[in-house]
Amino acid sequence: MDRDTAEPQVGTIPGGRAKRWADYHHRYAAPSTYVYEFVWDTQAEAIGPFCTDVDGNVLMDFTSHVGAAPLGYNNPAVRETLDEFDLVDPLKIAGQDFYASGGWPPEEPEFPGPTQLQDRLIAMTDHYGMNRVFLSNSGAEAVENAIKICYASGGHRAFTFDGAFHGRTLGALSLNRSKAVHRTGYPEIPGVVSVPYPSTREGYETDWLTDGPGGNVVADKLHPERGVIDPDEVAFLILEPIQGEGGYRVAHPEFARDLEALRERYDLKIVADEIQSGLGRTGELWAVDHLELTPDVITSAKGLRVGATISRSDVFPAETGRISSTWGAGDAIAAMQGVLTIDAIHEQNLLENARDRGEQLRSRLERAEIPGAIDVRGRGLMLAVEFDTKERREAIVEAAFKRGLLTIGCGYKSLRLLPPLDVTEREIDLGVELLLEATEAASA
Repeated sequence: MDRDTAEPQVGTIPGGRAKRWADYHHRYAAPSTYVYEFVWDTQAEAIGPFCTDVDGNVLMDFTSHVGAAPLGYNNPAVRETLDEFDLVDPLKIAGQDFYASGGWPPEEPEFPGPTQLQDRLIAMTDHYGMNRVFLSNSGAEAVENAIKICYASGGHRAFTFDGAFHGRTLGALSLNRSKAVHRTGYPEIPGVVSVPYPSTREGYETDWLTDGPGGNVVADKLHPERGVIDPDEVAFLILEPIQGEGGYRVAHPEFARDLEALRERYDLKIVADEIQSGLGRTGELWAVDHLELTPDVITSAKGLRVGATISRSDVFPAETGRISSTWGAGDAIAAMQGVLTIDAIHEQNLLENARDRGEQLRSRLERAEIPGAIDVRGRGLMLAVEFDTKERREAIVEAAFKRGLLTIGCGYKSLRLLPPLDVTEREIDLGVELLLEATEAASA
């Protein structure tokens, strides 16, 4: 497949093979989230945002596997090293109790692994004074360990935000405020307080600022004389610098500055959930880098290919065994992919590309007269279009799919766009044209 000339080519979708595969899959799979009956043929041609399904349809993937494939399909920077690596067994090792070498020396082996991934992550968070990493299997585990290390540092209360999504383990679920289906009927960690997430000037002024003693909803609760929560009881405040499931809402800059002031005043630990927004997605290494806010913990996963909880040695418990995991950091291939992804972001100048192509995508969407669109928002290549109704959004997702463009919803009535970080100008134009055709078809 030639990336410079590839275009979606769609016959019947889903085709007969895709339907048969999905039917067979669901004989055994527990109910979960499946956006559409797209079955990627891993043995067929794929490059960048282009991939092939089991019926031979060529599609353009503007979801990047919900951000978990940040370089799209078969990026040469990743494939070249993987092709040279001789597969061994086991590939999944006891990562917290076992060391594995992919060559020599440990600082730059031929085949990097968990050790080198931790090295890269510390270099990426050095400006926040972070010097320790705990690797795990998933984003939910990264958040779960962030919760644990903050509780271990003291306090039993936590702040989360309306619209938040932090994972599906029970601890992370206790922090979710995006959809009731995520939490209904499950037990929750006590002491979690939810407050508004101001993403606009209006929201900042009406939902966040108050006439109370502190001047905003969190400061009021923590006020030493008239507040209702002792700041010493607060273990952490967790936020997504750009909410994912909550609708791609971007934290208002003055809201972030207020949180920084609270952090300094009360030594409040800030956890930045960067599982979807990190690794260059917004045009910076971390979405929190856009804000005047200092995180004490960063959680990463998806594009990193493994889960990671990143913080400082004074936040992580010193006692061994307080946090551990047999399989955490134990996937040799995934850790290598994480290192290669980070290196590609730096070496191919993909932060700049994310900014430039993100601006191209955003400006084209804002200039277009999209029926029912009420907002375009986000940063870099993490963008969303909000529509007037959920039904219209769902119809557009389906119409785009029929035309060979993969998109996905977020929030209640928004559509998110996550092209690969190395997306080209041609590919952005092609994707926009397909999306505009889909919006017109859905309106008709």
